[in-house]
Amino acid sequence: MNSPRRVLLIAEAANPEWASVPLVGWSLARAISLETPAHIVTQLRNRDAFVRAGLREGEDFTALDTERFLAPLWRFTTWLRGGSTQAWTVQTALTSMAYPLFEREVWRRFGSAIHEGRFSLVHRITPLTPTAPSLLAKRCAKAGVPFVMGPLNGGVPWPKGFDAERRREREWLSYVRPAYKLLPGYRSTLTHASAIIAGSRFTLGALPAAQRAKSFYLPENAIDPARFYRQAKPYESGPLKACFIGRLVPYKGPDMLLEAALPLLAAGRLTLDVIGDGPLMPQLKAFVEQHRLAAAVRLHGWVAHQQVQDLLCQTHLLPFPSVREFGGGVVLEAMALGVVPMVVDYAGPAELVDDSVGFKVPLGSREQIVARFRERLQALVDDPSALAAMSRRCVQRVSSSFTWQAKAWQVLSVYDWVLGRREAKPEPLSVVVTSAIHPRESPA
Repeated sequence: MNSPRRVLLIAEAANPEWASVPLVGWSLARAISLETPAHIVTQLRNRDAFVRAGLREGEDFTALDTERFLAPLWRFTTWLRGGSTQAWTVQTALTSMAYPLFEREVWRRFGSAIHEGRFSLVHRITPLTPTAPSLLAKRCAKAGVPFVMGPLNGGVPWPKGFDAERRREREWLSYVRPAYKLLPGYRSTLTHASAIIAGSRFTLGALPAAQRAKSFYLPENAIDPARFYRQAKPYESGPLKACFIGRLVPYKGPDMLLEAALPLLAAGRLTLDVIGDGPLMPQLKAFVEQHRLAAAVRLHGWVAHQQVQDLLCQTHLLPFPSVREFGGGVVLEAMALGVVPMVVDYAGPAELVDDSVGFKVPLGSREQIVARFRERLQALVDDPSALAAMSRRCVQRVSSSFTWQAKAWQVLSVYDWVLGRREAKPEPLSVVVTSAIHPRESPA
């Protein structure tokens, strides 16, 4: 019988009380640790949140302190970005400079245990960016311990025709982003990794051909059934109810959505809840006032995450015309509740949606996206009969393949291939759980 896996999980960014990458880092690390013996290594800033979540320091996790280097770098990065909501490429590039210090501390603390075989495998979950090399990959290889990295994601190219939005997001460094492949340690990291998990098809395609045999596609986002447990009421009659969720910035397209939906909103055939805040809020308010849409459009502003579900469950459709999303977690959250997504056929959301669970609108210029969303919305309002079956399939798909428990089993299938417990290279997304509540036996 195979001995139990014992995994060292590197999740520098992991926090159950935050959003974005830290929530992904926490959720995946925690889900894996519930399915196989594991120890999580994270940054000191996450320690208190781990303890509040019920984990025991020293037994379940170790918190390493590199804040003396990271804190001033973070302050400088925030100043350079002009705030904390723009120029994400700059943040990724500069904070990646401090990451090797974290891995040196990991090796100082756990290098002997790795050499002694106390861990059967080391998995670096965060950073999610493929631009951050790892010194652990080569050291683990020398110690004879497999090193897994990922999910890696990011750097989806800005689509043509949206250069103005790119500049407004202060993404000037994105023009030279491909240069990261020239960084010291980049090729060595990929060469010495035993498996590479890509969180998007773009990232998978960007990996060197020599590494494809050990690369796996697995979107990084998932949902927690304990947080998304309700279900939207099916459409019966009256106006179709839609909801947009996201930062109110040009590339996410809330202004495009209002323009596309204008005839239906004005006619009382569609209502729209807009959840989120950002620099476009004054423009959206002016649009609603100019076209007298107060009865059809509610601009909620920022809403606490636990309350988003309450609003979303009152709707039938999530129209989301963002032109540059890496993961599309909001799409999965909507699907988990049975709210049918309508997305642009580009990047992360388009990888989560197919014709059985939602609608994909072809990418184009701003004018083309507005026209295509308008056409699709009009057709759906005229005949909403497809929504009920799509809603059921949305819930089923998320429940079987996109919970954190399912994600853990999908990653474990990669572990078992790396450790020689299965001969055939797995396709992680084909690994499903039969229930969002009750775990099933190992796919190995």
